[in-house]
Amino acid sequence: MVAASNAFRQDALKQTAQPVYVLHTYPFKETSLVVELFSQQFGRVAAVAKGARRPHSAMRGLLQSFQMLSGAWSGKNELKTLHSLDWSAGLTLLKGEALMCGFYMNELLLRLLPREDAHESLFAYYAAALQTLSVESDLANTLRRFELKLLQELGYAVPLLQDENDVPVEADKTYRYEAEYGACELAATKNGVQCRGKTLLDMARDDYSDAQTQSQSKQLMRYLLAHYLGDKPLHTRQLLIDLQGM
Repeated sequence: MVAASNAFRQDALKQTAQPVYVLHTYPFKETSLVVELFSQQFGRVAAVAKGARRPHSAMRGLLQSFQMLSGAWSGKNELKTLHSLDWSAGLTLLKGEALMCGFYMNELLLRLLPREDAHESLFAYYAAALQTLSVESDLANTLRRFELKLLQELGYAVPLLQDENDVPVEADKTYRYEAEYGACELAATKNGVQCRGKTLLDMARDDYSDAQTQSQSKQLMRYLLAHYLGDKPLHTRQLLIDLQGM
């Protein structure tokens, strides 16, 4: 009876056929890996892939970033046991700067997304961003859109249409944007970054066609991410800056 009860509880905790992406892996004990997954229904999940470091492991070849996979795992603790991974969709190929952009998005998710906090809309947006990167189109603006979507989905206030006093943002006015407050009068604070009202309105409309909007949105998102990430910098961010100032 005890064994049957334990088996029932284990089955109840098992998740199967879950759409996932591999964000990162790192060694665990002698032959295993910890796999950080981004799942559609459960958010970020950490699971042990037992024996995955062995040369002939069936799972080893599936632990590839940027591919939609179908995963199965179980466990009641924060560190689950990964039972299987299977191909779920066509192969997504990222190369060159697009590949670095993909790793940058993965690092953002690892740093900012709490474990087991579902964000299905963000999962879909991440998948769409990977497809855009795969055709090497509009790389910098794809990152700006993803950065903004990530902060908004995680509940960080990034108001773009109203200033800190709930007054509509004016396109021809210059503001100082401060984290936790939004667009402020220039005389109200020395913190944050300076930007046009048009930049904020363009970002709200998802319109990055204007060259100054592209430049100022990059500065704004870099500032906001640094604020929420804290003192530890992103490794991939510096690589992107070294490449082309993304």
